[in-house]
Amino acid sequence: MTKHPRLLLWLILLVPWLSAPFLGKENIKRYGLASLFICLFIRLESIVAEKRKWWWFYERMFPKANGETPLIWGQFLIGTIWILKFSYGNFSKYLVTNFVMDLFFIYPFSNFLKKHGIFSYVRLNRFQVYSVFLLKSLLIYGFQLAQEAITKKTPIE
Repeated sequence: MTKHPRLLLWLILLVPWLSAPFLGKENIKRYGLASLFICLFIRLESIVAEKRKWWWFYERMFPKANGETPLIWGQFLIGTIWILKFSYGNFSKYLVTNFVMDLFFIYPFSNFLKKHGIFSYVRLNRFQVYSVFLLKSLLIYGFQLAQEAITKKTPIE
């Protein structure tokens, strides 16, 4: 257990944002909507997860904030843009990248969070969580495909 778990949560939220300037304005414009979409989806998922006790956050940034807030609006929002930037257009590269990142979250990172008294799995095992992550990665890619199909049909003024 860490003495300052809220500080750790703030770092989880803010450190990914330090990389945002390196994404480039065009990549943020291109992939930001898909990233925002999946973050809102995950926020809704977290409501279900809390009610069904799929996992549990012992520590929160603010008393009424969801425990997943720093993960959603920090590493997931920015990380999704990075993954799309480097792999969109090559589906197998996208899947492999997500596979590696999801495994990192499910094993060493969630162990780190558990060790520091922030998070633990309750009713879902790691394989089930990975399956949920895989479905979300397919949803992101599909959303981005649809978004690009729509924007290409719109005439540029």
